[in-house]
Amino acid sequence: MSGRYDHLDESSVRTRPSRKGTRPRTKDRPAHEDAVVGVVVGVDRGRYTTRLEDRTVVTMRARELGRSRIVVGDRVAMVGDTSGEPDALARIVRVEERETVLRRSADDSDTVERVIVANADQLVVVTALADPEPRERMVDRCLVAAYDAGLDPLLVLTKADLADPETFLRHYRALDVPWVVTRGGPDGQLEAASVETVRERLTGRTSVLVGHSGVGKSTLVNALVPDAHRATGVVNAVTGRGRHTSTSAVALELPGGGWVVDTPGVRSFGLGHVDPASFVEHFDDLAPGTAGCPRGCSHDEPECALDAWVAEGHAGASGPARLESLRRLLRSRTGEDRG
Repeated sequence: MSGRYDHLDESSVRTRPSRKGTRPRTKDRPAHEDAVVGVVVGVDRGRYTTRLEDRTVVTMRARELGRSRIVVGDRVAMVGDTSGEPDALARIVRVEERETVLRRSADDSDTVERVIVANADQLVVVTALADPEPRERMVDRCLVAAYDAGLDPLLVLTKADLADPETFLRHYRALDVPWVVTRGGPDGQLEAASVETVRERLTGRTSVLVGHSGVGKSTLVNALVPDAHRATGVVNAVTGRGRHTSTSAVALELPGGGWVVDTPGVRSFGLGHVDPASFVEHFDDLAPGTAGCPRGCSHDEPECALDAWVAEGHAGASGPARLESLRRLLRSRTGEDRG
């Protein structure tokens, strides 16, 4: 090949410099060995309020985290200005591994999970005994979510001054779920003894509160944490439903130790991400009886081996009630009424 460029060699060729410079690209990320770890206690429009030892630090997400979601309860590594001063802003560069994750889906047909809180160890299901009327299907779903997430469930029954709790509790005694009752006083506030009973169950733990709007969840939080100032609302006299007063999850430190996470009121709790076949694993007295079940058994059908297991006394005197409770939870996941 010949021509007018025969006299040129590689040294004669000019190259246009890159606007990004000549520094080679790398996928390696900085180790951030100087990062300090805190706990996210609030999320608001791209800003994360984080608790670090004795101070509160406002942070933002580092670009290197991509689209990974950060939620209340996450333990995060931070760099930058972590002084907690009013104008200080740090960066979250890493989310530590989560021990537990409480999640829900939009509905039972949606398998996309929405993480609510990370690293909690107790799910507190708050339900009113009246005004609004308790919805057992919703409570059942929250219990399933607690079992799935590895959280200890606790029932807090509010407004016991308006209705007898025994009517409601008869559906849950076989599940051995712990419960406490609160009552309103003549001044409209919760009785001090009721508040202390709940406090004893929460002290030293990280508890997330879930419940319908109007059940008194924020009122309870304000009693437990006097400086919380969570907005409270009233129940609509026509619909029997409460108005949403908490708009975002927030973690509050209990005076006696531990944390309580107040979440917005919910009207449904989708379990599309939960496999119904895993429910029975949380019933230690019933799970061995599934060995004789046919493949693909739903544990709520005539061929289920659990009926014979219970009839033979393997699950004890409470076996029949426990089996019915299990099947009620299964139906709460597969039934049309989402509660």
